[in-house]
Amino acid sequence: METINSLVFNKEIHVNYSEMDYNLVLKPSALLNYLQDLASDNAEVLGFGYSTTYPKNLGWFLLKYRMEFEEYPQSLYDIRMETEARGYNKLFAHRDFKIFDKEKCLGKISSVWSLVDLSTKQLLHVEKTLDTPNLRKHEKRIEDLTFEKIPEITHIDIQKEFEIRFDDIDVNQHVNNCNYIIWAFEPLDFTFRSQKKLKTLDIVYKKEIQYGNKILSLVEIQGNTTIHNLKNAQTGEDLCQIKAEWK
Repeated sequence: METINSLVFNKEIHVNYSEMDYNLVLKPSALLNYLQDLASDNAEVLGFGYSTTYPKNLGWFLLKYRMEFEEYPQSLYDIRMETEARGYNKLFAHRDFKIFDKEKCLGKISSVWSLVDLSTKQLLHVEKTLDTPNLRKHEKRIEDLTFEKIPEITHIDIQKEFEIRFDDIDVNQHVNNCNYIIWAFEPLDFTFRSQKKLKTLDIVYKKEIQYGNKILSLVEIQGNTTIHNLKNAQTGEDLCQIKAEWK
């Protein structure tokens, strides 16, 4: 397989009205869809995307995000997004993103993924499983974002239950990771969401859930910080933890 010299991938994105709220702020779920699609497109180009992994009964599972915004996208109809495959470290692969308004960087995002056997759900050693020169060993950089530990909820201020729909399911037959942010933020009241925009966002995906189950969304509010825990309503298992700082 040919080695691609640059692992940085850019894409111009037109933001549709359906992807904005009434204040013309980019919906967080739309942003997560952009990230997922950009990562998928870039992985295809580099030789370790869906068309390569799925026939081998393998899949990339997203484990966590760290996002920092200088200015969260608002009233923008065209943005540029950049992603870079940062390489693997045993069981984990790293990928970075940047969001631009023309040449102005609006935000930086880091993510961690695992390669999984779709039958056993076992995490696999990336290098031993995939043979591609475009997936290199991960090397840290000074400018790397720091993943923060998400605290446990100590007091439930709001909770709400959701039923998983058919349209919530992705190609791996479990809930698409972009839906978790909708369920996490939906319990927040209209005034809070209308007056605030994201400053930082940490997301940890802990367990998958499938069609036919229900989601329990728990929220603790600490001033401009919200802590979210999504659980399987039937079993009580933790599915996703989120910490958001707003401004």
